[in-house]
Amino acid sequence: MRVLLIGANGYLGRHVADRLLADPAVQLTALGRGDDADVRFDLSTGSPGALTRFLDAVHPGVVVNCAGATRGGARELIRHNTVATATICESLRRSGCGARLVHLGCAAEYGPSPAGSSTGEDAVPRPGSPYGVSKLAASELVLGSGLDAIVLRVFSPAGPGTPTGSPLGRLAEAMRRVMQQGDGELRLAGLGVQRDFVDVRDVARAVHAAALSAAQGVVNIGSGRAVRLREVVSVLARVAGYTGPVHEPDEAHAPGGAQPPPPYPDGCGPWQQADVRSARDRLGWRPRIGLEESLADIWMEAACRI
Repeated sequence: MRVLLIGANGYLGRHVADRLLADPAVQLTALGRGDDADVRFDLSTGSPGALTRFLDAVHPGVVVNCAGATRGGARELIRHNTVATATICESLRRSGCGARLVHLGCAAEYGPSPAGSSTGEDAVPRPGSPYGVSKLAASELVLGSGLDAIVLRVFSPAGPGTPTGSPLGRLAEAMRRVMQQGDGELRLAGLGVQRDFVDVRDVARAVHAAALSAAQGVVNIGSGRAVRLREVVSVLARVAGYTGPVHEPDEAHAPGGAQPPPPYPDGCGPWQQADVRSARDRLGWRPRIGLEESLADIWMEAACRI
């Protein structure tokens, strides 16, 4: 099976590439903007016609789209998330390769959900951030393309390679700095937020399963369990050996009434938890790696950072 992987150098894409390369039945070609891609192509500016010609030449059986942007203004997010996906869909429609499309969406497409609830694929998406809007628009393009396609809505990824600018990356970095100083206290805000964390290696397994399956539509990829950030801090402190105090500022009495920025500016509010039954029933997929292992890997990378 020849697979074209788009976005192989990203946080999720690197793990997807590793997973696919471990399958001896897969012939992998990476397409992206970086010099180390097998084929250099910028989806946000390249024409569908040029990509179509490449698809006809390579003739992949599966196209996996891990490309996109998580930060930036609305225009940049739309260009890298929505326009790029539109280019992929149009190119696949024009091509004679008949490839299956596995597209990575995200939980921010759903927006806020009631505390205690599990969000299923039939939930009406109400994204609360420009990022969520741009990703939802991309997923809707895939779902309405008429292609053999599946959208994997990934909840909060964790594990090795976690970007330092992400919430978990910033948390690990803050703990590293405090431990190096030796006499400080860890000051963190917004620890009441709860998210559904899923290891990036489990996400890669889900992509692999989706590539081999006939399932279409939307499938959630998460752990099925919301975890409070306060608990995440406790687990990370245990694996890091941090025994100092953790101070959570009283937001109601912040100087000048200023509120600290939310740890997850994804527009999803204080609670998010996935209903992952479809992944089990349709893909035969279940998460295998626990949060403590994911956090231990994040900490190992942070502790080795100079």
